[in-house]
Amino acid sequence: MTRVHVHPAPADTGTGSGSLAEPYAAALAILAAGVYLLAAHRLRRRGDAWPWPRDVAFTTGCITLTCAVSGPLPGGPFTAHMTQHLIVGMAAPLLLVLARPLTLALRSTPPGRVRRGLLAMRNARPLHLLLFPPVAAVLDIGGLWLPYRTGLFAAAQHQPLPHAVTHAHVLAAGLLLTFTVCQLDPVRHRWSLAVRGPSLLAVGAGHAVLAKSLYAAPPPGTAFTTSDLHTGAQLMYYGGDLVEISLAAVLAVQWYTTTGRAAARVCSAQEIDRPRTRPSK
Repeated sequence: MTRVHVHPAPADTGTGSGSLAEPYAAALAILAAGVYLLAAHRLRRRGDAWPWPRDVAFTTGCITLTCAVSGPLPGGPFTAHMTQHLIVGMAAPLLLVLARPLTLALRSTPPGRVRRGLLAMRNARPLHLLLFPPVAAVLDIGGLWLPYRTGLFAAAQHQPLPHAVTHAHVLAAGLLLTFTVCQLDPVRHRWSLAVRGPSLLAVGAGHAVLAKSLYAAPPPGTAFTTSDLHTGAQLMYYGGDLVEISLAAVLAVQWYTTTGRAAARVCSAQEIDRPRTRPSK
């Protein structure tokens, strides 16, 4: 059995349909880490502050991506596939987004054509639509239900193009959802927690229901052992919960920060408006 499609990849014999694309994907991840670290170094050399935990987050995200697409993963074919799915589609995107790569790119790029291009991309209307939390949620969870509940999963195990496309989609959808929910980088329109929170809950519910359905029945056209199927489905369920809780923690910190600042402004305004009484003689 070949490695396996998209977020997938069970046991790889080295001749799987996705094996040709995997070295390139790993090389791109390593290159991205190098570019990020170089940009952060240049930013610090000119005297600007850039927290080192962001370097750690981005580098770790790239390393986990590299391991997910190139190294043998533990467990049976379906369990290994689910391990890859969690890394490529959920854990790695969270680490990469926490590093605020767009902010770094904008701060480290000097004025000129490249910077204008980044700003134009950030402000583009199509991107604005994709960054609407409900749209990002539909693209993410829909991209999971479609392959797992159709014959796409089985087809992608043996055909190079569907394999590569599904892998790319899982990573892109995970990055889009995480970027939209966390909203750490500067974007054209910042959606409120009232929009981002329910979108995250909807994704979590869809992910959990899908995991339970896979526990009961494998994807069409596939044949996994019962033990392997159950282990993979449980990994998807509980592993997905951990990443989604981490995303919720990011939202909670933002809510606490926002409400704390608002309360501080109210208290400050009250202190200014409060009439001062002269002490009695």
